[in-house]
Amino acid sequence: MSRERENSFNERVVDSGSSSKWTRVYTPRQSLDKDVNVGSMEVVKPLQTNNFYVPPLSDDLGLLILARAPLLDHAKLCSVNKRYLGLLMSEELYKIRRDNGVKETLVFFLSSSEPHWWVINPKTNVRRIIPRLPSDFCFQNSDKESLSVRNHLLVSGREVQGMVIWRYELAMNKWFKGPSMINPRCLFASANCGDFAYVAGGLLNGTPKVSNLAEKYNPESKSWKLLPEMIRCRKLCSGCYMNKKFYAIGGIDEQGKDLTCGEFYDVEQNTWVLVPDMIKGAPSAYSRSPPLIAVANNELYWLDSVTNQLKVYLKKNNSWKVLGEAPIRANHSTGWGVAFKSLGDELIVMGSTLEDYPTGQAGMMMFMCCPDPGANDLQWRHVGDDKLQRVGTNNSFPSAFIFNCAVMIA
Repeated sequence: MSRERENSFNERVVDSGSSSKWTRVYTPRQSLDKDVNVGSMEVVKPLQTNNFYVPPLSDDLGLLILARAPLLDHAKLCSVNKRYLGLLMSEELYKIRRDNGVKETLVFFLSSSEPHWWVINPKTNVRRIIPRLPSDFCFQNSDKESLSVRNHLLVSGREVQGMVIWRYELAMNKWFKGPSMINPRCLFASANCGDFAYVAGGLLNGTPKVSNLAEKYNPESKSWKLLPEMIRCRKLCSGCYMNKKFYAIGGIDEQGKDLTCGEFYDVEQNTWVLVPDMIKGAPSAYSRSPPLIAVANNELYWLDSVTNQLKVYLKKNNSWKVLGEAPIRANHSTGWGVAFKSLGDELIVMGSTLEDYPTGQAGMMMFMCCPDPGANDLQWRHVGDDKLQRVGTNNSFPSAFIFNCAVMIA
C-alpha cells in the first residue's frame, strides 16, 4: 500500500511500501526560491531565464552584447518581452553604446511620389521602409523639414490645424506626435549637435515673418528650450555643427536680401557671433535651395548648386577651395531634390547622376567619399546596388528627387 504526503517544498512524496526510501515526484505548482538539501538529495532552484537579458550570462555582459545589435534590429528586441521593451524605452541601451564607443549611421530619406520614409545603413546596404507617418492629408502634401538627434527623427510640417512635429523613435519603430517647437517655423536652419538638436531662423508659424529665434531640442526630456536670438533674421538658411558650435549660414533676410554671412552660437558665452562673407559668391537664394553644406572631420564642405562643384571651407582666410565635381546632378534643379549630408568622417550625396538626367526613369543613386581638404580631387564610391530598389514592390525604384533627408548616428 502506497502512502503520499507533501513536504515543505511543495513536492509530492510517495512511499511505495517497499524497502526503498521515499521517492520525490516534482510538481510544477510553484517555483523554488532557494537552494536546499533534504537528506541525501539536493533540490536546485530552476533557472529563471526571463530574469536575464541573455541567459545564462549576467545582465552586465548581456547588455554589452545587446548594445552591439544593429540599430535596425532594435524594433525586434521590443517584442521579446516586457523587460526588453522597457530597456529600449529607457534609452539605457543607447547610453551603453555611447559609453563603449559603439556607433552606427543610418540615413533616413523621403523621395518624390513615395508615401513612406526609407532608412538605409550605407556601410552595409541594409535598408527598409519604416511605418507610414500617420499625419493628415495637408501634412503629407506640404513642404517638410527633417533633422535627427540620437535615436529620434523629427519631421516638421503643416497640418490643417497648424505647424506640427512628428517624431519617429527607432527603438519602437513608431511615430509619435510632438513635441512642437516653442515657436513653430519652416525654412529654418538645423543641425544635430551631439546630445541636442538646434534650430534657428525660418518663417514663424508659416507666416511671411522672417525670424531670428533659435531653440534647442533635448531628446531625453523630449522638450524644447529657447536660445538667445540670432544677430540676423534669416530664412532658407542652412545649419551645421563645427568646432563644437552651431552655425546658421546664408539665407534671405526680412528685407528680401541675400545673406552671405553666417553666425554661430557660443554655448559658453550664451551668445551669437557673426561671420561676415562666410558663403560669398553663392547664387540668389530665390533661385536655389538653402546651401548644401555638411561637416566631416570638423571641416565644412559646400556642394555648389550652380556649378555642381564640391568646395571646402578654409577657416583661416574665410574662403573656399574647389575640390572637384560631384557625381550627383545638384545643378539639375539648383539644389532642390538633392541630399548632401555628413556621416561623421565621410560625406554622402544622393540624387540622380549625370547619366540618368534627363530621362527621369532611373532610380536614386548614392555616393560616399572620405574628403581630404588638401586633395585636388575626391574619390567617390557608389553605395549599394546599381540602383536602390524598393523593398517588395515589383522591383521599382525610389524617385531620384529627394524631398527630405536626415542622418542618425546612435
